[in-house]
Amino acid sequence: MEKYGWSDRPNPVAFPIERAGYAFIFAAAFVTAVMALLELTVLALVGLSATFFICYFFRDPDRVVPQQDNLVVSPADGKIVAVAKMAENPYYDGSCKKISIFMSIFNVHVNRIPLDGDIKRIRYYPGKFFSANLDKASQANEHNAVWVETKNGEQVCFVQIAGLIARRIICRVQEGDPVKRGQRFGLICFGSRLDVYLPENTDLKVAVGDRVKAGTTALGELA
Repeated sequence: MEKYGWSDRPNPVAFPIERAGYAFIFAAAFVTAVMALLELTVLALVGLSATFFICYFFRDPDRVVPQQDNLVVSPADGKIVAVAKMAENPYYDGSCKKISIFMSIFNVHVNRIPLDGDIKRIRYYPGKFFSANLDKASQANEHNAVWVETKNGEQVCFVQIAGLIARRIICRVQEGDPVKRGQRFGLICFGSRLDVYLPENTDLKVAVGDRVKAGTTALGELA
């Protein structure tokens, strides 16, 4: 039987919300209250709907994480839009395998660490804001690249990419931090994409079109 565990302490509330969303929620709720006091019923209802949606968008559910050795889990919720072998790229020395995950505004946007190890490098790149489901978004859009090295010396890179609407990338880990598979490390606000670069000999577990969940779905197994 496959073993599962917790990488983060479970939340004490039934509907946990990512703290980055508090300002958006309070702002929407304040505007809604003003519209209600002014008896602008339609606008108040629109504001109430927006407030509920923002709460839904910033939801942060707990996830159980598979404990199998050498497993790489998805760092994001969403849909696999690309799986490819690459001879060279800016994020990995030599040939590798790349998996791209597109997050719509309806997905959970909290990002999680894909494997156990230490943070070796973090590089932020300013850029444009093309739709995140386009191939050119990987390098042209604003993005934040994080490299993790395992105890066996394998390196994996995962890249948070801003989208057409997403304009804020949050990353809460720093170089040198030890990290655990499935651990929360950041998010991208309002629709985005996350690319994962794996060693060429990784045994992939997903294909284009698959739906994945951060911290739970296995993307592949390192050799």
